[in-house]
Order: sequence, then C-alpha cells, then structure tokens
Amino acid sequence: MPLLDLPLLEPLVLVPEPLRLLPEPELWLQPLLPLPELDPRLPELLRVPVKKFQYILTMLFVTEEINRSPKLIPNMSINFNFSPSNCEDSWILISSLKENKEYIVPNYNCEIMHCDLILTGPSWASSSLIGTLLTTYNFGQIHYGPFHPILSDQFQYPYLYQIAPKETRLPFAIVSLMLHFNWTWVGLVISDDDQGNQFLSDFREKMQRNELCLAFVNVIPLNMNLYNTRAEKYYKQIVISLANVVIIYGEMNSTLEVSFRRWAYLGIRRIWVTTSQWDVITNTGRDFILDSFHGAFTFSHHLHKIPNFKKFIQTMNKSQYPIDISVMRSEWMYFNCLDIESKCRTQSRCSPNTALEWYASQGLDIAMNDENYNLYNAVYAWAYVWHEICYQQIDGQPLRKYHREDCPKFYHSLKSIQFINPVGDLVTLNVKKNYGTDYDISHISNFPQGHGIKVKIGQFSSYGSLGQQLYLSDEAIAWATGSRKIPSSVCSETCRLGFRKLQQKGKAACCYECFPCGENEISNKTNMDQCVKCPINQYASIQKNHCLQKSLMFLAYEDPLGMVLACIALFFAALTALVLGVFVKHQDTPIVKANNRTNSYILLISLKFCFLCPLLFIGHPNNTNCILQQITFAVLFTVAVSTVLAKTVTVVLAFRVTTPERKMRGLLVSGTPNFIIPICTLVQLVLCGIWMGTSPPFVDTDADLELGHIVIVCNKGSDTAFYCVLGYLGSLAVGSFTVAFLARNLPDTFNEAKFLTFSMLVFCSVWVTFLPVYHSTKGKAIVIVEVFSILASSAGLLCCIFFPKCYIILLRPSKNSLKRKKIKTYCPTN
Repeated sequence: MPLLDLPLLEPLVLVPEPLRLLPEPELWLQPLLPLPELDPRLPELLRVPVKKFQYILTMLFVTEEINRSPKLIPNMSINFNFSPSNCEDSWILISSLKENKEYIVPNYNCEIMHCDLILTGPSWASSSLIGTLLTTYNFGQIHYGPFHPILSDQFQYPYLYQIAPKETRLPFAIVSLMLHFNWTWVGLVISDDDQGNQFLSDFREKMQRNELCLAFVNVIPLNMNLYNTRAEKYYKQIVISLANVVIIYGEMNSTLEVSFRRWAYLGIRRIWVTTSQWDVITNTGRDFILDSFHGAFTFSHHLHKIPNFKKFIQTMNKSQYPIDISVMRSEWMYFNCLDIESKCRTQSRCSPNTALEWYASQGLDIAMNDENYNLYNAVYAWAYVWHEICYQQIDGQPLRKYHREDCPKFYHSLKSIQFINPVGDLVTLNVKKNYGTDYDISHISNFPQGHGIKVKIGQFSSYGSLGQQLYLSDEAIAWATGSRKIPSSVCSETCRLGFRKLQQKGKAACCYECFPCGENEISNKTNMDQCVKCPINQYASIQKNHCLQKSLMFLAYEDPLGMVLACIALFFAALTALVLGVFVKHQDTPIVKANNRTNSYILLISLKFCFLCPLLFIGHPNNTNCILQQITFAVLFTVAVSTVLAKTVTVVLAFRVTTPERKMRGLLVSGTPNFIIPICTLVQLVLCGIWMGTSPPFVDTDADLELGHIVIVCNKGSDTAFYCVLGYLGSLAVGSFTVAFLARNLPDTFNEAKFLTFSMLVFCSVWVTFLPVYHSTKGKAIVIVEVFSILASSAGLLCCIFFPKCYIILLRPSKNSLKRKKIKTYCPTN
C-alpha cells in the first residue's frame, strides 16, 4: 500500500499559536540571519503551522548527524518523508534507508531498505488511531509525544513504542514545589480520561502525605457538548476559590485547552503549574505585572544541550531544502537564562526593570522541547537497531542483507534497544525499563505586546536523597518574577508560634483556626496540630513559643525575707543569752530565786535554742534538715512549755505549803515539779520516734505551684504524726495556761502566775492562728508561716515572763528585796 494513500484522520481541535519568546523577533534576529520570504518552491503539503516546522528541523538535524557518523550506519544514509494527516495535532514522519537522492547528504550508494519506521505524535489519540491502522500492515511505529499507558498495550499495538519517559515522578515533583512555596491550598484541572484520573489519584496521595489540600478539582469532559453545559460551573469554581495556584494536567488540543483559553480570555489571574507542552498556552498575551499572580511554572524533562544544534539552525542553507526556516528560527529562540544565577553574581544589572534589556544583549539560544528531543532519540533508536541487526561485521562485511519479510523481526528488536545518545542520556523503548526522569522547572512570564520569556529556575531530581530532590535558584526566581517571594496559596493563614491549629468541622484539613496554646504549653513551629507541654523543670514563655528553665525556689538566706527572719532569730537568741546572763549574775536575789531558779535557767536555755531553730528552716532543704526541723522544733518547745508548766505547779505548791496539809509540803520538798520536764519531754520523744520510724519528713518539689519556679519544701511525711506532735504540744500549753490562770491571784510577793498566764495566752494564740494559715498556704509561704510562728511564740514566752523581772533587777533594784516586802506587808504606814 503506498504511503501517501493512507486514510486521513478527522481533526480534533485547532493547534494553538506557538509561544513567542522574544519581543520584536524580526529585530532581534536580524544580526543572525536575514529573514527571507517564503520559498515559492515549498509544496502545498508543507504549508503548515510554524510549530510543525520544529519537527522537520529536528529530523533534518538528526538525520544529517547520523549520516555524517562513520560508526553507526556506514555506507548508508537515513531519509524521511513528512506527511501531515487531517488531524492537525498528528504528524507522520516516515524514515527509511534509501539511495542518495534529492537533498540528503551525497556520496553514498546504498541498497534500498524497505523496513520503514513511522514516527507519530504528539497526540496519543492520533498515534493510537494511526497505530491501529499500521498494525494491520505490520509497520513499526514510535510515538514521540508524552508517554501514555494505553499505547503500551503490546497486544493491541505490537509494533508501537514510546520514546518519552514515564511521568511517575511528576506528582511528587509538583508537591515538592508546593511545599517549597507554601502552596497548601491549590486547584486541580484534569481531563476526564484514564491518564487524568490516574494523575489525580497519585497526586492526591502525595498531597495527603504532606498535609496539602485540593481547593477544587475540575474534571473536564472530553465531549465538547457536555463541556459546554458545564463551562460556567467550572469558571465560577475557579473564580470563587481562594486558591491562587491552579495545576493543569492533560492533553492539549482538547476541551481542557478550550477551557484554559476561555479562562485566560476572561482575565483569570492565577499561578499556573503544568507540563512543558502547555508552554504555548500559558503565555496568554497579556501584559506582565510585577508581584501579580500572572505567570506559570512548567515541568519539562531534563534535557542536556545538544551540541551543534544552534549552529545547525543558524547556518542552514535554505536552498538545500524546499522549506523556509526563517520563521522557525524566530520561534525557537529565547533568552539564554540557564546560567542566570552565575551571571547575576558577576553583573549588577539583574534587577527586574533592567534585566530584560540586558539579557537581550547577551545573545540568543535555541532550545529543544520534550517532543523534539523525543523525536531526536527515536531516530537514533531506529539507527541503533539497524546497526545491531545489519552491521554485526566480520572483517568489515555485513553478515547478510535484510529484506521486506524480515521487517517484523526488525520492529520487534526495537523493544530491547537500549543506548546512550550523543548527549549522554540513557534511551530505551522497553516500557518495563522506562523509569521516571528528572525535571527542569521553568517560569514563564508575559511582557508587553504579547511577548513571553521562559526562565529555568530549578530542577527536580527523581533519585536524589529525601529533602534534596528539589533545587531552586533564588536569583533566577527573582529575575523571572521580579521578587524573591512567590505569593502563597493557603486556605487559612499560617498559625504563628504560640498557636495551634483548631480544625473546623466539615472543612478540609488545610482550613482551620488558630488557637493559643494552653497553660505551660508551647508551639515552636508554625501550623502545629497540637501544642507541646513543657517538661516538669521548665515553663512556657509569655509568647508560648519556647520553654524556659525553671529556677529553684526556697527560703534562702540571700532572700530579703530570709535574711530578715535569720537576723530576728539571731537577735532574740542573743537577747535570751543576755537575759540568762542577768539571771545568773543576780541569782541570789529574791526575784530570781522565786519560782524555782533552775527552771528559769532551763526555760531560758530552751528559748535560746527555740530562737535558733528557724535557722534550720532557712536555706536549701535536704533530708537531714527536714528531719531536724521537726524534731528540734517539737522537743525544744516541749521543754519550754513543760518548764512553764513546772514553774506554774511550783507556784501552786508554794502557796499550798502554808496550809496544814503536810502532803502538799512533801511534794514541794521532794522536788516533784522537777519531774514534769523530763516526763513531758520523754513523751514527745516517743511520738517523734514513731513519726521518724514510720514516715519521716523528706525534701519535696512542686513545679506547678509557681510559674517559672520549682518550689523546694520539706514534706512533713505523715500528716497524722505531725498533728499528733503539734496536738501534744498544744495540750501542754493549754494545761500550763489553765494552771497559771487559776494561780494568778495567789497573794505571794513574787508570784509570777500572772506573767505565766499571759505568756501562755500569747503562745496559744500564735499556734491557734498558725493552723488555718498553714492549711491555706503552699510552698515557701508555709516555711515563712512556720518560722514566724516559732519566733512569735518564743518571743511571747521571753517577753512576758522575763522582761518584767529584768526590769526590776536592772531598773528597780529596790523592789528586789525580801525585807522591804515584809515591812511593807506587816508594818503598814499610817
């Protein structure tokens, strides 16, 4: 069947105008090559849109490159025919080995090889339809458009192969870009086909893993009539949405392209993220505005620069080929921004306002897109298969010649071909070995008069380590967009430090409210789901964004209050020692000898140590201090109160001795009151022993009592034992007060019952007040209350009992005379 008799396919949609990448291209291209008129010899068949010339020029370049190579297929040359179908998105390139003729490189004389290879694309739908027809006639076919799973069905298309790498890593690459720019709330527009739905599934999975959300998903139907009924709905959905970023995935020349062009025409400004085949469409022809949402990020397969390609395009002799390539040159040239990062380090003209003019003067470059690169590799694949089959040479001669009937074996060999192309990339047609690829990330901006500029800003590596797969150049981004800061796309503003996310019921995970952290909780990262509680030894700062180390808190000598209490204790201890000295010096005076001089000494000594007892409560607590605090306090105060009781009993017995009852006299003479002190003290020691043996006091910390501090106090251990000791001491005090109160009016010259009564009243008042205050305070305040009670009660005993006597001894010595008292009593004056 003649090749030109192949049935022509019906068109799908019109191909969009190609992206113009230069302002005033005619002016800029003038120094490179004159712009001739269209060659009148151009066949009508080749009067096609400019985009299609790219495929022709690619084929011209690669065939001449292979034909000039003496190693790949020596003594033979590749020829090709270019045949467009009625489907304007499908162009058939028929390559074969032929005799030298027309405009192929001369000086070869080769036998005709009839195993032709059909190169179809870029639309997978057109390749599929053509592939069904070519299968009938056993023609080999390579699809140079984007990879599509349907075309990998070897049962339906046994001789159809795809040269493009799979897009398995594209969803993750886009998600990585979203994470970099904090795009947590984006829209997605896909075609309603298997490939679009698979992309949606993979993309949604990657988003959920990284806590990203889809604001909306527009699934564009393939049927135009169905699309027209829903077009308004799709438009409103994208306009109303808060998402500033929209991702587009699908085939061009479809209802998806119609939808996008409609949105661009209606002036929707968004940040578009898509693949390189949409480069032409993302340039909407509107003026570029700095810091606006106008622009697009495109992902293209990472391509190495092909040597001599630029030189080939610029130096082509138009008379050698029946096509005019001048327009093709202008459409393929754009600013050389691949090395923008290095240039901006050495140049001072990288501001957005001056960069365009400056870069225009740096020279132009020629870029090959994904489809042309696939076409380049497809021809090389054909040449490598032919080389392996027909040029396994022995002594420089082919093993045998292939004929038409051997073509199926030839086409089948394409499946296993694997080679390194001239630029160092691994190429394979085996779908099982066709893995993902690296991606170049570019930004397309629109400038006045419909001119656009495409700048490579980074790269995504499919096989890099986690977190190191995405690289973006800040200099390139700043030059391309006019700002280093790309607008964010979020449903809710970022919860700053000290706040956590509070999920809104019925809304997506990316839509939330910010709620402040609770007491002693922090959030040291933005958008935290839960606040973190500070450790026990730390506390939250006022901003709730970090934990601070707590300081130890106790009643220290360095504290003003601790210093004052220590000074008071030492002062009264010294005062007590002074009173004791006065009593010792005047020990033979009646006022000292009255009411048992020894008991007075014992009381003064015990009071001195009672004043020193608070020093155990001040300073850093430890287990020894905690035990000594309670034992010392209990025993010393028991001695003091029992001494007061002994003195009171002595007063009562001294009065009773004047009565005829000899029994009372015997008690006084035998020194019975002196046994009160050791007996009462022994009982208290037994109680303290039981306390220490069962649950002794220990050092305790309270980290929650006071903000920013860890309070260190002595825990009483057993509260029951503590109250038993305190209750026994209180019963002694009440007993002493009662006996003293009953003996207050006894007619004795040096009767101190009134002083003892008042002192015990003060003592009991202090400790009765202590109990409710003790229960209502915590931490260091408990220590302060306890120290104050000890000092106050001790001072009450000292002042009420001994100060009146010291007053008489020191200031009224005349009253300290037994004779005067007798004269005053028995010889009253007139």
